[in-house]
Amino acid sequence: MAKYKPYTYAQDMLIPVSLNEQLMPGSLEHAIHTLVDERMDVSLFDEKYRNDDTGRRAYDPRILLKVVLLGYSRGLTSSRKIEQACKENVVFMALSCGQYPDHSTISTFVSSMKDEILPLFRDVLLVCEEMHLLGGTFFALDGCKLKCNASPQWSRTVAELKAKREKLEEKVKVLLTEQEEEDRKDDDDTTPPDDRSYRGRQIDKLQKQADRIEAWLKENGERLGVSGREIKSNMTDNESSKMVTSNGTVQGYNGQALVDSKRQVIVHAEAFGTGHDQGLVPPMLDGAVKNLEKIGLSRDYFKGTTFAADSGYHSKMNIQKCLDEEMDAYIPDKRFRTRDPRFKGRKGRSVRTRYGLNDFRYHEESNQYECPNGKMLSQKVKSHRCTGVIYRVYGAQEQDCQGCTVRSKCIHGKGRGPRTMNVPLGPDGDNLTKIMIEKIESEKGRRIYPQRMAIVEPVFANIRTHKRLDRFTLRGKIKVNIQWLLYCMVHNIGKIANYGFA
Repeated sequence: MAKYKPYTYAQDMLIPVSLNEQLMPGSLEHAIHTLVDERMDVSLFDEKYRNDDTGRRAYDPRILLKVVLLGYSRGLTSSRKIEQACKENVVFMALSCGQYPDHSTISTFVSSMKDEILPLFRDVLLVCEEMHLLGGTFFALDGCKLKCNASPQWSRTVAELKAKREKLEEKVKVLLTEQEEEDRKDDDDTTPPDDRSYRGRQIDKLQKQADRIEAWLKENGERLGVSGREIKSNMTDNESSKMVTSNGTVQGYNGQALVDSKRQVIVHAEAFGTGHDQGLVPPMLDGAVKNLEKIGLSRDYFKGTTFAADSGYHSKMNIQKCLDEEMDAYIPDKRFRTRDPRFKGRKGRSVRTRYGLNDFRYHEESNQYECPNGKMLSQKVKSHRCTGVIYRVYGAQEQDCQGCTVRSKCIHGKGRGPRTMNVPLGPDGDNLTKIMIEKIESEKGRRIYPQRMAIVEPVFANIRTHKRLDRFTLRGKIKVNIQWLLYCMVHNIGKIANYGFA
């Protein structure tokens, strides 16, 4: 019979731990430890403390910054998880020197870094430049739409919020009337006490919701979008927005990152409360210029460099900004793949399950389109501009679409209403779109633009998958931007650990 060594878990072990030996050179924790101690100016935090003569000693900002950066690198977005790690994980113990900052201290420290976060990000960027991790020839821009700490159920227009408040108040009145009728009954009332207490709790809950809406409406007004029209406000976090992603619509923020091609170092990052990218190139380039100037590089650093962004960024404003910075920009329109011969006949793209513009026959004399089912689409909008292209919009009659036998194969539409079709007429206005289309469809453009994906997409894969940032845990653009910059800072520190210190 085989013999095994006996073991038992009912015992304690005393293990000697050397904190310095836990921070091995070449590791991310060693890079964080070295950068925070030697290269990052944490004296910016000193002005927040007023305990020189009296008061309790505070945790050193170096310790807090180290454990937060290491926690984010390991997917710990919760301050409670970081606190727990400082008590249980040996690497966290080594970085914190055996101190255990509580979760409220960690949370307050992160939320209050409004003035310190950008200088700290630039300190790390300076190290990247000194270690020659910046190429300075090719930059790619993209965004990452993430959920935030806000409920999408509280996203409504001002008119909808007023209607909801009135509906809640009306329901409270009905419940109060029912309660008064119950109170008027005789003592031999057969209504169970549980029903009365439930009605009281329901009245309190609905009244609190109505009062919350009333208080919010007094402090806030209509929120206007880029087009000048009202968009839905959110009572939990009014700076966030509803955004369409590949996984559906989310209430969140749009984290942008401008990435250098050499080692995929982020030169500027910012979180925006809009899901549209058509006006984000100017603030991102301006922010990158300021960052590079602060680390000693020229104001004309981007002059002559290559810039690439996906079709979501195609707009006059974005293209003009690239021209102003004298960058060789490649920003395609949304229909560029339909004109690219390389995508014709590709598996999965040649099979079309819905009707397209070519399936509708145009009647010039009546200016109408005839659908495959024989119904006519009349002109609804003569000129509609979208992403640098002018469209003419044609729409069907509601009764024609409701009983259509081939509706499932028709062009995509919203809701159950009549379908509309956009007919492209040409590039918009000053030919910026036309110039960009010709540039993208040139041999050089088809060779350069695909490189964008290999530059910027792995950055978001690292942040979202490896570091597990699947949602922002803070509220408000300022705090969300702090969290986004901290994650981008951790990404750059990882590049320093892999290509610099190692």
